[in-house]
Amino acid sequence: MPAATILLTADDMRRAITRMAHEVVERNHGATNVVLAGLQTRGVPLARRLAAEVDRIEGVGLPVGSLDINLYRDDLTRRPQPLVRPTSMPADIDGKTVVLVDDVLYTGRSIRAAMDAITDLGRPQAMQLAILVDRGHRELPIRADYIGKNVPTAMAEEVRVRMTEMDGEDQVVLLNREGSHVA
Repeated sequence: MPAATILLTADDMRRAITRMAHEVVERNHGATNVVLAGLQTRGVPLARRLAAEVDRIEGVGLPVGSLDINLYRDDLTRRPQPLVRPTSMPADIDGKTVVLVDDVLYTGRSIRAAMDAITDLGRPQAMQLAILVDRGHRELPIRADYIGKNVPTAMAEEVRVRMTEMDGEDQVVLLNREGSHVA
């Protein structure tokens, strides 16, 4: 296992999600017309946490959907058989603001696939993007509306998000794939 540098502790993650929830409410003048769509896998619990925080702030329970983008990826033919997870949207998205939620924004290709998946489900009024960590290196003209933390990275580095719901702890770490410690 390569050496890891902690980028966000559990408390840092909680504070970032709280700030992002406030930003979602402020930008959308409330939360009554907002639907959250978490990208499988870690975007889903992140979206649920964001919704819980919006509910705490505004008293509005946001619908939270889960979105599988595997069949929309532009590298589908280059990968082994994809593991397809369920997509579910608990609310009609037509005319709503859909906030796509994911853990890490890197090249932008996953978000492009998510946008295609959403348009197959309906016609939202707007789409926004909430990301826990933006690490740069975009290949497509995509930018996040809500960012937990900007982390400029090198190509040999990897950002790994750990969430209690899946990993037993909350933490974001930076790994150097070449094995040396990242400062």
